[in-house]
Amino acid sequence: MKRTLAAAALALSTLALSSTMLAACAGFTPLYGRPGVESGLSSIQTIAAEGRGGYLLREQLDDALAYRQGAPAAYKLMLSVNERRFARGVRLDNTANRYELRMSVTWRLLDAKTTAEVHKGLTEVSVTYDSADQPYAAIAAQNDGQERAATEVARKIQLDIATWMAGRKPA
Repeated sequence: MKRTLAAAALALSTLALSSTMLAACAGFTPLYGRPGVESGLSSIQTIAAEGRGGYLLREQLDDALAYRQGAPAAYKLMLSVNERRFARGVRLDNTANRYELRMSVTWRLLDAKTTAEVHKGLTEVSVTYDSADQPYAAIAAQNDGQERAATEVARKIQLDIATWMAGRKPA
């Protein structure tokens, strides 16, 4: 009898908690469900910065923003990439075996028609990678670090711009 009452009380409290949680979520709209966010992101043309890091970042942003090639761009995203590499791990012979790559990107979102700046930001990322003794492996590790940094910066910029677009009043 006591087990039945305890089970019934547990079921009732679980039901009450779940209905309270559902009520708390009422009115929640995911970021990409907001009017104009998805179409706004896909109308951003990314202008590549100089160097391999700038090229990788533009490539990642075009994928993340789902830029529609051939369609007129509503915005232009201008990028300035600064990469720095620091030795972090040192072997007994005083050569580095681990590096930290810091990618700092200053970006400006411009209206494509008026070239007026509508949003801007600074996004920074740090990644680490091992340095191998073989030259090809060391280059491959450094390239992989650059790709991971560009992917993370692109994700952060996409989120920043999407949040900004979600907070604007629809045109």
